[in-house]
Amino acid sequence: MNAGIRLMTPVALLERFRPLFEPRGVVIAGASSHPGKFGFVAAHNLLAAGYRGEVFLTNREGGEILGRETLRSIEDVPAGAADLVFICTPPGAVPELLRTAARKGIRAAFMATAGYGELGEEGKLAERELATLCADLGIVLAGPNGQGIVSTPIDLCAQIVAPIPPRGHIAVASQSGGFVQAFLNYARKTGVGVSRAISAGNCAATAVEDYLEYFADDPETRVSLIYVEGLADGRVFFEKTRRAAAKKPLVVFKGGTTAGGQRAAASHTGALASDDRVFDGMCRQAGLTRATSIEEAFELAASFATHPLPRGPNVFVLTTAGGWGVVTADRISASRELRLMPLPADLRSAFDARLPPRWSRSNPADLAGSETRDTVVECLDLVASHPEVDAVVFLGLGIQSNLGDLERNGPFYPGHGLERVVEFHARQDTRYSELALELERRHRKPILIATELVDCQPENPGPATLRAAGSLAYPSSHRAIGALEHLWRRARRSTAA
Repeated sequence: MNAGIRLMTPVALLERFRPLFEPRGVVIAGASSHPGKFGFVAAHNLLAAGYRGEVFLTNREGGEILGRETLRSIEDVPAGAADLVFICTPPGAVPELLRTAARKGIRAAFMATAGYGELGEEGKLAERELATLCADLGIVLAGPNGQGIVSTPIDLCAQIVAPIPPRGHIAVASQSGGFVQAFLNYARKTGVGVSRAISAGNCAATAVEDYLEYFADDPETRVSLIYVEGLADGRVFFEKTRRAAAKKPLVVFKGGTTAGGQRAAASHTGALASDDRVFDGMCRQAGLTRATSIEEAFELAASFATHPLPRGPNVFVLTTAGGWGVVTADRISASRELRLMPLPADLRSAFDARLPPRWSRSNPADLAGSETRDTVVECLDLVASHPEVDAVVFLGLGIQSNLGDLERNGPFYPGHGLERVVEFHARQDTRYSELALELERRHRKPILIATELVDCQPENPGPATLRAAGSLAYPSSHRAIGALEHLWRRARRSTAA
């Protein structure tokens, strides 16, 4: 192991980053009354999110911003009242601001201010001086050139972008502020929320892998999700991510995998792009889950955050639509890791007792449009509780409600008995979603639901019920099976360890 790699105990890590992610008070330095400036947006987002601690806005001109009186200097902040300063001032004002902040008991600084390493050698020198100053002052420095920090357990949203995400268990750290924003938008879309999120910016003093150490011991976090473009020290990154991944799943998405991307990465954050083949091998050795796209990165993190790990490779598919079952069977059969299990004899007998002769009598179990009020409920319960089944894929959620929506908006509604049928369809899909969530908790095995209505009709009661519960639904069975493969890989690795 590299002698320069610093090891910290979990308690020490939690205490080091507490002022950054759980501050008792926040100062927005450089707050502005102009809605187009970072100092206004940061103050707005912090107040709009309902942050529970004290908020201090500093502005050399004084005055009122968003109904709050500003302070002319951070010198006017009561000693010990704040742990975090969010800096939106020009670079020249930053060193003295940090010295004053330290005297006031502030122990963390997030810098939205740009104009450092991304500008070249002179900026990199200023960045190193900034890092040295913060180390001397005992301040944890995030940035510079970052977009913000989020900590949902205390309703902290100090960032210069939108949105305010729902609370959940995904922790995000990224060298790109734009990708933090993207992950937060996916959190709002899916209902699968985040615990912490930080735009690491130029990583002058604190790198993405440093945040991972904190996330690994954070009780609010179940999975870490990172975006990187380049590594300042590959050995340090490997050791820290390996230790973090040993504790919790860690999903990584990397930019700069081609010559063109590497040039863009260098101009973006001043990062030194790494050889992609070396990086890929390092991910496998360290036990990281590597994603190939931004969508897959969030989807995998959301899968780890919301589903238990399977205990084996046996997958059972229950479908109300035959074609979905066929392509899902193809995808599972093509997998090198999962197994489309044979239909157990006792499960076949139980289905025969509940379904008409036209059902498929195989896995996938195609109900062939034979659903009654309780058919899907009973069959899903039978499959989830079966000891040979390690994971369930349920297809067809929302079909009934989709029909009900068409009938509700057609020319014959209300009337002709449609009111009762439309309400029944909506209740059924809500019931299926609630049952899947309950069975997954009870049996501690993943039940993955795939339906195109996640994207095509998000207000449909089926996917909407899952979203409201903070549980992920997949827009296709192909993506659901891809996620399940990663869940099984993680389960195998955890067992081996």
